[in-house]
Amino acid sequence: MTESRIHSQALVDPGADIAPGVEIGPWSVIGPDVSIDEGTVVASHVIIKGPTRIGKNNKIYQFSSVGEDTPDLKYNGEPTRLVIGDNNIIREGVTIHRGTVQDRSETTIGNDNLLMAYVHIGHDSIIGNHCILVNNAALAGHVVVGDWAILSGYTLVHQFCHIGAHAFTGMGSAVGKDIPAYVVVTGAPGAARSINMEGLKRRGFSKDEISQLNKAFKTVYRRGLTLEKAIEELESLAASTGSLSVLIESLKSSTRGIVR
Repeated sequence: MTESRIHSQALVDPGADIAPGVEIGPWSVIGPDVSIDEGTVVASHVIIKGPTRIGKNNKIYQFSSVGEDTPDLKYNGEPTRLVIGDNNIIREGVTIHRGTVQDRSETTIGNDNLLMAYVHIGHDSIIGNHCILVNNAALAGHVVVGDWAILSGYTLVHQFCHIGAHAFTGMGSAVGKDIPAYVVVTGAPGAARSINMEGLKRRGFSKDEISQLNKAFKTVYRRGLTLEKAIEELESLAASTGSLSVLIESLKSSTRGIVR
């Protein structure tokens, strides 16, 4: 069994659960009720507060603050937590806050995500799997980001917004409404531009799937239909491809309205 490698100048609370094979660099501080699973590397000058659960084979770079209390003024010290999955890369200066009792009491980050420098994840947010948040992207509280979504640098997301699977935002986008699955959004305020064709090609979507999703985008955004009528038309086609069903579900589940 591989022993943990904890630098002599790291401060690890006796109440923390550090698995074998974890590395913790100098001047990092690990608080009580923090659990870090095997293979995870914590660089120097990292602060991790609990209750926080961190899975396997993550890399957390210097000057990140993980599991801190939310600044939400409604938060009154209630026990909430942060859960991080496996194989995530959390770059320099990232801030991730725990949840609040006004929501799920939990902030959740899935697996295989890349959070670049100075990204902020607000309280009660949910990040799926294989997502990329580029430098200085910031999520307010209660934001949900679907699998494979990419948020470019300086993207700002309003609280309670949902970002659909495989969606993409351009640099400096200001997102105040929900982004359906597969949709590219740019600008401030953010506006829908197209289907994320390049991303879908890279992820192995077939030409037929991409063509159908492109037609679906035009149904929603180019024909002047109400959202309800557009969904009706898409549902008549959904049996032909699972990817179209994902788009329909993201449209139907929107509570803030979709970006236009």
